[in-house]
Amino acid sequence: MLTEKSTTKNIFLSDDDADDCMLFAEALQEIYKESEAKLTIVNDGMALMQVLDETVPPPPEMIFLDINMPKKNGVECLQEIRKTPKLAGIPIIIFSTSSNKDIVDKTYLYGANYYICKPQSYLLLKKTIELVLSFDFDRLN
Repeated sequence: MLTEKSTTKNIFLSDDDADDCMLFAEALQEIYKESEAKLTIVNDGMALMQVLDETVPPPPEMIFLDINMPKKNGVECLQEIRKTPKLAGIPIIIFSTSSNKDIVDKTYLYGANYYICKPQSYLLLKKTIELVLSFDFDRLN
């Protein structure tokens, strides 16, 4: 008997802004049917690291990570993820309001795969998420 491999994308979002989380979730639902994508949302860096510790393996397809969060910021999470063998290969997309070049450069230095300044419109948010989800991070590295 053949078993089909699950095609559900498992995506994590770590962001402390409730409105941004809601818009992200809505955009993702418009891109994928509910059965095609599972979104796990956490609101601070400590919660992200705890959920990753408890659920990996299997790793999520990718993590969208805000920089400015309580308890543990995104840069601290990024560094910890990259130093943890079972998490190190997970693509991390920084998802922040900051466009400060020094911050962007620092996240790439610490191992971010991509950096997105949060779009100012819902349509652009949806298109940005769709674009990033189409990346083959294995081929880009």
